[in-house]
Amino acid sequence: MLLIRPIQGSDFQALMTMARESGAGFTSLPLCERKLTHKIAHSEESFAADIDAPGDQGYLFVLEDTDTGEILGASGIEASVGLGSPLYHFHKSTVVHQCKELDIFNPVEVLTLGNDYTGVTEICTLFLREPYRVGLNGRFLSKVRFMFMAEHPKRFSQLVIAEMRGAADENGQPPFWGWLRETFFNMEFSKADYLIGVGNKGFIADLMPRYPIYVDLLPEAARNTIGQVHENTVPALKLLENEGFMHRGYVDLFDAGPTVEAQLKQIKSVRQSHRVKVVISQNPAEHKGEFHLAVCNCDSKAFRATVSDECRLEPETHSILMSPAMADVLNVAEGDLVRYLNLDKGAK
Repeated sequence: MLLIRPIQGSDFQALMTMARESGAGFTSLPLCERKLTHKIAHSEESFAADIDAPGDQGYLFVLEDTDTGEILGASGIEASVGLGSPLYHFHKSTVVHQCKELDIFNPVEVLTLGNDYTGVTEICTLFLREPYRVGLNGRFLSKVRFMFMAEHPKRFSQLVIAEMRGAADENGQPPFWGWLRETFFNMEFSKADYLIGVGNKGFIADLMPRYPIYVDLLPEAARNTIGQVHENTVPALKLLENEGFMHRGYVDLFDAGPTVEAQLKQIKSVRQSHRVKVVISQNPAEHKGEFHLAVCNCDSKAFRATVSDECRLEPETHSILMSPAMADVLNVAEGDLVRYLNLDKGAK
């Protein structure tokens, strides 16, 4: 059975493996033992904390195969970004140059450095290991964050963002960074990526251009990748777009990948997940359902979620029939409340 739960100290080696496999550009999983140890400890504190309003909390989930104990992937939520250190983005907008006397009207695109997303919630660290990118695994790992947010809305901002990994060339280098490095920085992308991952952002304020950048003046390769995602990130972007996330012109400083946003209450999986009571059935054949349902308990510190088609909703009684094994995985008993979400494509 697949289980999503809060990360714990014993998952350190698995997290290091995922950091190694994720590669350059995946800044939320830096290949740094100190930073990853801190992320685990911070996540444990965040899940255990009694929260009335979002602050400097970070929640990191892992996907585990309960039969083997192997960790298959991870996903995370930052409750309120940009409070401890600035969160920078470029915003792509239009400036009009006009001269009535010469009958010239010329709209041009510019990139402006800013911190407009300070204080919002960010979903992040979505990584599923290569052998397990099949079936509903990726969808389950992504959507479980929205189920947790729906169950604990006081922990999060009303606006939610996701920074998407930007496009790269055949050598794994973002063309946009190539221009930045040549013009403003004197370091490799891997070093800049590492510094961001470990929280060292001071060099951004020191070296990044402070005035709007005219997009038409950039090299064609850099210009064409603004707002484009890495080929490995396309499925994740499609999942978020299906949830109602939209790109409003904000892009990453280094690879120009798009940042997408949505109001928490309008996210599809938040709206379509609901609470029901647990009814435990001893005969699995009796409660096989029509859909694959993601089901989570209503706890924070002891949060558990799984996915199965061997459970059935009973709308008349606002309950869900499940096996004792599934109830054990979720750590729930007869009559407890759980939250469910239909994971099948085309779910209404």
